[in-house]
Amino acid sequence: MAKHKTKPNSALPSKEELLSFIRERSGKVGAREIARAFGLKNAARAELKRMLRDLADSGVVDQRRKKLHQPGALPPVTLADVTGRDSDGELIAVPAEWDEEQHGAPPKIRISVPRRPKPGEAAGVGDRVLLRTEEIRGGEDEIRHTARVIKILDRAKHRMLGIFRKLPPGGGRLIPVDKKSLGRGELSIPPHATGDAEDGELVAAEVSKQGRFGLPVAHVKERLGSVKGERAVSVIAIHTHGIPTLFAREALAEAEAAQPAGLSKREDWRKIPLVTIDPADARDHDDAVFAEPDTDPNNRDGFVALVAIADVAHYVTPGSALDRDALERGNSVYFPDRVVPMLPERISNDLCSLKPAVDRAALAVRMVIGADGRKRSHTFHRILMKSAAKLNYQQAQDAIDGRSDDTTGPLLGPVLKPLYDAYFTIKKARDERGPLDLDLPERKILLKPDGTLDRVTVPQRLDAHRLIEEFMILANVAAAETLERLGTPLIYRVHDEPARERVEALREFLHTLEIPFTRGGTIRPEQFNAVLARIKGRPAENLVNEVVLRTQAQAEYASENYGHFGLALRRYAHFTSPIRRYADLIVHRALIRALKLGDGGLPAEADMAALSEIAARISTAERRAMVAERETTDRLIAHFLADRIGATFEGRISGVTRAGLFVKLRDTGADGFIPARTIGDDYFQYREHEHAMVGRSTGETHRLGDEVTVRLVEAIPVAGALRFELLSEGSAAAKRPRGSVSGPARERKRDERKPPRKRRR
Repeated sequence: MAKHKTKPNSALPSKEELLSFIRERSGKVGAREIARAFGLKNAARAELKRMLRDLADSGVVDQRRKKLHQPGALPPVTLADVTGRDSDGELIAVPAEWDEEQHGAPPKIRISVPRRPKPGEAAGVGDRVLLRTEEIRGGEDEIRHTARVIKILDRAKHRMLGIFRKLPPGGGRLIPVDKKSLGRGELSIPPHATGDAEDGELVAAEVSKQGRFGLPVAHVKERLGSVKGERAVSVIAIHTHGIPTLFAREALAEAEAAQPAGLSKREDWRKIPLVTIDPADARDHDDAVFAEPDTDPNNRDGFVALVAIADVAHYVTPGSALDRDALERGNSVYFPDRVVPMLPERISNDLCSLKPAVDRAALAVRMVIGADGRKRSHTFHRILMKSAAKLNYQQAQDAIDGRSDDTTGPLLGPVLKPLYDAYFTIKKARDERGPLDLDLPERKILLKPDGTLDRVTVPQRLDAHRLIEEFMILANVAAAETLERLGTPLIYRVHDEPARERVEALREFLHTLEIPFTRGGTIRPEQFNAVLARIKGRPAENLVNEVVLRTQAQAEYASENYGHFGLALRRYAHFTSPIRRYADLIVHRALIRALKLGDGGLPAEADMAALSEIAARISTAERRAMVAERETTDRLIAHFLADRIGATFEGRISGVTRAGLFVKLRDTGADGFIPARTIGDDYFQYREHEHAMVGRSTGETHRLGDEVTVRLVEAIPVAGALRFELLSEGSAAAKRPRGSVSGPARERKRDERKPPRKRRR
């Protein structure tokens, strides 16, 4: 890389010098690095930021994650899908996650294949791969990036899940269960390839190449049971998304051979009455808490808070079979009827579950909290502890509210009241910090003993929930601060600020509601909170919460820190759930290494590059789990509603697209679709900035967040798809009665109707 000489008197670099510097820093650099390279100080730094904003506004550079890129530039480690080959037969890939609305068409990447590829480097079309990318300098080709394969994460899928339907005299059809595959039609199963599957059975089939005529042909490879079985719904999601369910034999052997940790090289905290507070149906308990008033006269009205986390790193060591399986999973996946754990039960539900009155190894942080709620200091400790009690959220809250039981009664004075006092103190600093405060209730699926849906509830949000949440956030911040101070590489939990285009779209939308939103300058969570507070209790409250949520970026894992916008934190790392998240295990190992706390630390070769690769993998695994969990809920509710065709429901509009309206039902939270061509008698046009469909002739408006009444028209349980008919009229300042649209308008609507698009998730 060329060296940039400091200009005399800290003179600003020219536009050409800035762009040259950005290019030579592998396409990625921040304002701080530029200022240091050119020796800029004080006023010159402020002028530099103005120049960079102008370059970003003019499209010369992109500004993402508080870093500058040339448009179309890619990060050095990129998750990508191999889409085809060029005229020379070389593989071409595109980034797996690319915002086309914001950055245009995704850039193409040419994959360089070594003469003698190592195992795992020989990718093929359809594979999902982790690439180390490099920008091509001065090339005239439309392809501006080349890359080598770091790892193949997912081979091209030639299998399909579906329902087998027998046909006489033999063979049958495969009906795909994936929503995206429904529109591609059925597949033919020859008589010799049914695998003895029964009619209506869920099967996994291998898809053969389609000939010139007839349906594609598939061969049944695995029978997965009746689609009506209690476990079929989650099985569909598991197989569709390739979620690993079986542990390697070596991993299971390591888990069974593991023995409880002793006191050797650990601090003895067994007399401290740490307690676990979890959901009533929790299977594992990996975090425990305790607090007491600080006796230091210099910290009057302050507290000492302790958070102890199961020492998973003691049992799952780098490079072990358990470690390899945990990385492949990335996280545990939670379905209504089962959990697909990241670690075997011997580890997650036994040795690393902080059971009451049982010695357990833990990694703990001791935090000193001031009277203002701010953390003054913290230290980490490798300990042996003994939980004083296993409590659930409602149980802890009931005790504080005067309804103690046999377990919480003895703990109320010495344990629970100090915990709540510490929480209310910590809350002062949280409120002052002003993290994003969206009001979006979470729904919980409750099943009957036979695995079918019983009901959908919205659990009450208690102070007990908030207490644990705030203690965990403090511990996560302490972990990130310690590792950053000691210069130890780690995986951060990061959340970017919203893209400028989305903020501008939100501003235009709020303008239609006569709600002002600050233009320009740095965006902060408190600005969104001010909007949410202003709209609270008004008819548009749900609508504004939804739109603000859609404005936000998605949180992810990264080896470089760009802060957590939603929590309003400058540095943040996941430390508190190593049983179910691989990122937390990495942070535990990093702390053990940095603080010399014994065995099981992060290997010396685990540098920034290696952690970048891991961060990309576990971010993908997290998104995979979220989609699988959501699809399972959709299928369960579709099964539940399948025999209620023609029934009417109350709900609200949860999405607006050119194709139509998405509606979320009030009672069950079920999501369904209303095709645009079926809305009323007018021709409805999509107005993106208003998040609305508006009748061309009547002005009748259906907007995101509107309360509506719908009739269920169709349910496809295996795909989790519901189709509704809209019964409610929309709003408009001056609207003709439904059915009074003029003849020409009706004819225009009929002529311009398009077939409904398939719903995409």
